[in-house]
Amino acid sequence: MRDLVPFGDGSPLRCRAGVVLVAIGVLLLVSSLVVGAALAPDVGSAADNETRQTLVGSQGGGPGLHDHGSVYLLDGRETAWKTGDTDSYFDVTMLDNGSVMAGFMQGGYEDCGPYESPCTHTGFRIIDPNDDSTAEPEVEYEYSFPVRSQANSEVHDVELLDSGEFLVSDMEHERIFTVKDGEVTWQWNASDRYDAPDDPTRTDWLHINDVDVISEDRYLVSVRNAHQLVIVERGEGVVEVVNGDEETTQGDPTLLRQQHNPQWLGEGRVLVADSHNDRVVELERDESGEWQVVWEIYAAEGVNFNWPRDADRLDNGNTLITDSLNKRIVEVNRSGATVWSYGTPEVPYEAERLPEGETVGATSYADAESDEPTTIGEGRDVPVLSFLLVIFQTGLQTPFWFNEGHVAVTIVSLVCVLSGFGVILRDRLTRG
Repeated sequence: MRDLVPFGDGSPLRCRAGVVLVAIGVLLLVSSLVVGAALAPDVGSAADNETRQTLVGSQGGGPGLHDHGSVYLLDGRETAWKTGDTDSYFDVTMLDNGSVMAGFMQGGYEDCGPYESPCTHTGFRIIDPNDDSTAEPEVEYEYSFPVRSQANSEVHDVELLDSGEFLVSDMEHERIFTVKDGEVTWQWNASDRYDAPDDPTRTDWLHINDVDVISEDRYLVSVRNAHQLVIVERGEGVVEVVNGDEETTQGDPTLLRQQHNPQWLGEGRVLVADSHNDRVVELERDESGEWQVVWEIYAAEGVNFNWPRDADRLDNGNTLITDSLNKRIVEVNRSGATVWSYGTPEVPYEAERLPEGETVGATSYADAESDEPTTIGEGRDVPVLSFLLVIFQTGLQTPFWFNEGHVAVTIVSLVCVLSGFGVILRDRLTRG
């Protein structure tokens, strides 16, 4: 009779146990993905009989979302024109002459100032879509400057002023500034209000990601990492703070958390893509000067928002939302019903409905008869798993239905697979 070899001495049983662990890990992961895809709701396909024109700035894909950036125009659900071959595009605006102005970021420049060549440039471009549908869109003007790295140094927004100046948000130096004929004509430095590091180009200090014109010489600025919006007046500096006061330099993250692209609806009212709270929120300043939620939405088409980065209140009273990590654009009415949606090929940054674009002043959803906010959907924040989900989605561009549950299963599967391979390796080393 053949003698049995103890399990701890390198028995084939141990090797088989390792194989079983690997198989369980793979089966768990594959099963969760198959079930998730099979049960996923139909997202990004809502449509009605109205033809909508939507201008999209796409940040792109790949690690860090710095690949395959593009600008394109949707005519209904069809792409009327598109331009790409750029690492990333951001905020887009159609000008009166039909050209498109867009913030961008691109590597491979030789003019690098204090940085090593080749380097990354950021700034804005004016793109001519061309009336001839057979011709490619062309970049007819560019203003850009070198930055230390691709990460968190981009120009996300630019506005054309009546003066002919361009108003620019600048993450690299944490400021807003105006430029005309290639020369800076005015600037406001965030260090005038916020405590600055020795060199803001070496750290993602404030991440100023948006600037909008409210009125002549008054600008609404999104200071993302401070969870605040500030109104800057030329010649005066900060004259108002949303989510804080004159003394506070960090806002309440339950009200706004690393927001993008606010829209000034009117005096004391603002619509914000509250990105890291995964919602879109309308805020109203009450009689005491505090900003309160009057309307918020967490989901559309049965799917929770994931890092929404733009929200525009449209002329028809609906709200157009760019849901970045879910790779979709949705138009919802006041009750939260989706009236139009579009699944984007890459991660979108911002979208504008034409012809109005993002307006200054728009319909408010505030209800004068009730002190309670209107809440549509439910927030979702699973400790640790929600944070890891963002990493998965920005790094791998996982599908919209990939949620915290899939993250948990992926971790368990990975532990099983690694443990199984460890058992197999140990067995072979012992037997060898």
